[in-house]
Amino acid sequence: WIIDLLLYAREVYTLTEGKVNIAMGSVLSLWHDCREAGLRDPKAAALPPMDALVEAAAHTSIEDILIDEARSTVTLADPAMRLDVGAIAKGYAVEMVARALEARGVTGYLLNVGGTVRAIGAKTEGEPWLAGIEHPDKDAQTPYLHTLHLTREALVTSGAYLRTYTVDGTDYHHIIDPDTLMPAQGYLSVSVVCTDAAAGDALSTALFCMSPEQGLALISSLPDTEAMWVM
Repeated sequence: WIIDLLLYAREVYTLTEGKVNIAMGSVLSLWHDCREAGLRDPKAAALPPMDALVEAAAHTSIEDILIDEARSTVTLADPAMRLDVGAIAKGYAVEMVARALEARGVTGYLLNVGGTVRAIGAKTEGEPWLAGIEHPDKDAQTPYLHTLHLTREALVTSGAYLRTYTVDGTDYHHIIDPDTLMPAQGYLSVSVVCTDAAAGDALSTALFCMSPEQGLALISSLPDTEAMWVM
């Protein structure tokens, strides 16, 4: 499954025109370390130096991930490269579990793994499963922006209100735009509904790093796929 995950990551890279790139680990690790340090000591919270981010970004070519399917090996041609599958691994794992359950004859269930929801079939009473799109504003009168009825779909949401830390009064989230090397701007959350949790996970991240026009064009090109952007 690891080899399959990495091969899928290549497909996602092409589909999203590089907005989802598992070879970005060297950049993402800088943000992760600063975020963790800032959460431990908010008064000393700082951003990763841009020169360090640019240097790390020089080691993010997905072509340097060499996969030998016959031997089940993976080699990084660039020794300074690091992999980070955070944008696709959870959705991929949820989808594999869903398919495994379905193969075993399970006909009605709902998986909910940290913001990634995947349904097959209906409840015992025949009713569809309910899944809510969370409101990014915790002080909103209602906790959900929208409620969906699911039977064979996945619902995945990426949010700027999740996994944040504060530097000089500004919140910085964890979804990093590969073009700017900074947290993507423009949305509070992006939700995707489709028939594959792995695709939903990847697409919600990709859309977060695209303009509304780019994102709409991508979603419109895919069958059985819808999205909701919260500005």
